[in-house]
Amino acid sequence: MTELSSVLLIFIDGLGIGDINNKFNPFVNLKNVEPLNHFRNYKSEVIFHGRMISTNPRLGIEGRPQSASGQTTILTGINAPKLLSFHKQGFPNQALRNVIAENSIFLQLKQRKIEPNLFVNTHTPQFFEQTPRWKSATTCAVEAAGMMFRRLPDLLGEKALFHDFTNQNLIEGGFDVPVFSPEKAGKILADLTHKNRFTLYEHFITDKIGHEQDLEKARIHLPMLAEFIRETLKRIDLKKTTVILTSDHGNIEDLSIRNHTLNDVPTIVWGRKKMEASGRIKDLADITPVIISLLEN
Repeated sequence: MTELSSVLLIFIDGLGIGDINNKFNPFVNLKNVEPLNHFRNYKSEVIFHGRMISTNPRLGIEGRPQSASGQTTILTGINAPKLLSFHKQGFPNQALRNVIAENSIFLQLKQRKIEPNLFVNTHTPQFFEQTPRWKSATTCAVEAAGMMFRRLPDLLGEKALFHDFTNQNLIEGGFDVPVFSPEKAGKILADLTHKNRFTLYEHFITDKIGHEQDLEKARIHLPMLAEFIRETLKRIDLKKTTVILTSDHGNIEDLSIRNHTLNDVPTIVWGRKKMEASGRIKDLADITPVIISLLEN
């Protein structure tokens, strides 16, 4: 029996391709940040034989790319800024929620009977208790397919990860959970990838640090994030699994400004059919169609 293919999508909020001569770029002269460190006009050598594509998050619309429209585009394959005629920040508005409800990547896979699929991220009790509940693009994408959200017991059972893969933010919030090392978190994510056709993990501390313009925090956090990704890749069977890392817009690569940047973002593809997949990616609207094609073939 042929072993089925799988895809892991790692979404890193606010990760752009910056200038190597910018003193406010935390990647400059920072060690142990492969595969996250990419610079404009420099050829990227990607570990684990990956391929990096400089990817357009502006999508033909003037202004700074934003989270709601960028993430909607990634998770549906629909050019959300073009549909709105502007970049939508924060959470999706009703127009974007409608787009996600009809085109969520999870829904598209369910309709094709490509399952099981998983959104890895743990949600705290407050997520379910808030009224009204602000819904991110990912939240809408999961709900569109009628999928269950992972909760703290799943985290404790190593069946989920928090967006802060170390759990430090949860601990500081008073939750009784263990600290995960980047190695431990990478093992958990790899194990979950092995059990699902499509797995999504999202991380948005990078965008938060960018808005805070905290260079010191960035230089502490980025090597830990990079180690987590490396530890995940070490444990993935890249003969049957494609790993895609991407972002919705730039931010952390230029801490001289509080706003998002106009920079391209890195999309990195590893593993099964990486050349075919990477050759089809030019902007964020290409991510979902590529993932579906990989899982259909």
